[in-house]
Amino acid sequence: MKRIKPALLALTMVIALFSCSTVPLTGRKQISLVGDAEVNQSAAASYQQLLSDPKTKVVASGTDAQRVKTIGNRLAVAIERYLKDNGYGDQYSFQWEFNLIQSSEVNAWCMPGGKVAVYSGLLPVANTDAYLAVVMGHEIGHAIARHSAERISQQMVAQLGGSLAGVALAKQSQMMQGLFSQAYGVGTQVALLKYSRDQESEADRLGLTFMAMAGYDPNMAVPFWQRMAAQNKGGAPPEFLSTHPSDATRIANIQRLIPEAMKYYKK
Repeated sequence: MKRIKPALLALTMVIALFSCSTVPLTGRKQISLVGDAEVNQSAAASYQQLLSDPKTKVVASGTDAQRVKTIGNRLAVAIERYLKDNGYGDQYSFQWEFNLIQSSEVNAWCMPGGKVAVYSGLLPVANTDAYLAVVMGHEIGHAIARHSAERISQQMVAQLGGSLAGVALAKQSQMMQGLFSQAYGVGTQVALLKYSRDQESEADRLGLTFMAMAGYDPNMAVPFWQRMAAQNKGGAPPEFLSTHPSDATRIANIQRLIPEAMKYYKK
């Protein structure tokens, strides 16, 4: 086992060297092995490709489309102000876009760089402005926290760790290498799922605060996620093997975080 130590030491040094980014508001340190410019450029290209796809039906006008843009712009203005006032302004270059897409899917997302899409299937559940602000704030929280870049970095570190340890074990028996590879693969997968759940919880925290800054009551997050939970009529995998927290865990976490968000709430 002593032969593994140099590889693990090298991996630790790599992580320490690049763990220099800080998530706004939460203060969490994160691995950042890829630059925003590259990630945002790729995201913008993917976003435009989606919007221009003949299969994509963008709702360009009407009450629902305007509602998405209005709520999105209120969130963007509040977030930009917060980032500037807290010394993060020069670290972000967002080109905000908010589009409603005709789809029965109950979903919304925000790509790096502020490219947001809301699916019309979400609107019956998010049937108030505050409910929609919960979702959009959460999705924007992923982008502000650079979760996409962080996941890419985690995969890079995971691959690097496997390679380094594989070299260290090269002289061991094939059985030992096979056992290690299997254990490493499973362990890494579960670890990355845990990171995903942590990112979801962090996006909830950021989203609550962002919606409060934009003038939407964070208390509305609880009934919204209860409505979302009611939509989940099918089964769900065990929480430790899920990329999202369970409905009960999410709601409990949100209830715990609401007092923090309320400090930023102005009607």
